[in-house]
Amino acid sequence: MAADPKVVLLGEDVGRLGGVFRVTDGLQEEFGEARVIDSPLSESGIVGAAIGLAMRGYRPVCEIQFDGFVYPAFDQIVTQLSRLHQRSAGHLRMAVTIRIPYGGGIHAVEHHSESPEAYFAHTPGLRLLTPSTSADAYLLLRQAIACDDPVIFFEPKRRYWERGPLTAPEDPPPPMERARVARPGTDVTLIAYGPTVRTCLDAASAAAADGRSVEVVDLRSLAPLDWPTLADSVRRTGRAVVVHEAVVTAGLGAEIAARLTEECFYHLEAPVGRVGGYHAPYPAARLEQEYLPDLDRVLDAVDRAFRY
Repeated sequence: MAADPKVVLLGEDVGRLGGVFRVTDGLQEEFGEARVIDSPLSESGIVGAAIGLAMRGYRPVCEIQFDGFVYPAFDQIVTQLSRLHQRSAGHLRMAVTIRIPYGGGIHAVEHHSESPEAYFAHTPGLRLLTPSTSADAYLLLRQAIACDDPVIFFEPKRRYWERGPLTAPEDPPPPMERARVARPGTDVTLIAYGPTVRTCLDAASAAAADGRSVEVVDLRSLAPLDWPTLADSVRRTGRAVVVHEAVVTAGLGAEIAARLTEECFYHLEAPVGRVGGYHAPYPAARLEQEYLPDLDRVLDAVDRAFRY
């Protein structure tokens, strides 16, 4: 916001309160109410206003307070935001970033622990990003705001309080659509993103005690997906398991498994496994640890891959 006066922030309680997770704390005081706008309780209105601002050359950053609140804005995102660049024959750029805290693990009530990424990954015209570390949150958010395309920026809420070093702004960052090999390995590839990257890293450490070398790939970008990095890893290891919090049925892992099977069929030693949420509404807080992928479920999927 300091570097570009066209960047504006809008959302529910993002100004005076600083957001429910305090991500925008102090920004209204620094940049004023004209650039950090406390909106009405209307997600459709937030995104609709952002589309209008983008048409006039601004770079709006929307905050959707919780993942389960994005659905009222779904029409604006899917039928307008994702299509206007093509509909205008390239004359309009939709430089809109929509920040969505997502995922479980914070013992929240209903509609506060959703993983809606598959809905948006299915929609052409949108970019989807999700960081797993504080360094990537810093870099990817800056890249999202600078991008001329609409970006859905999923922030794993149970990782908000983690700390880590930030890459200096002068260091050239990797392209935002590039996946990251978070841990090299030779026997099996765990593919994860956002909140489950840490889970997979813990599983890789546990598997190492049994003599298994597990590679962990952090997708970072969900649309587009970095297929070269994924295919290279799976061709080397011969086995793959996709891990996400979202429901397994028709989730992003299904697309990844299908594409890897097509491209790496003769290198695979086992079918591509999937670990995710069960096909049921997200449970009450006291049961969420039974619902979310954990260390044991990931290690069980790794064991199944080695049985073939």
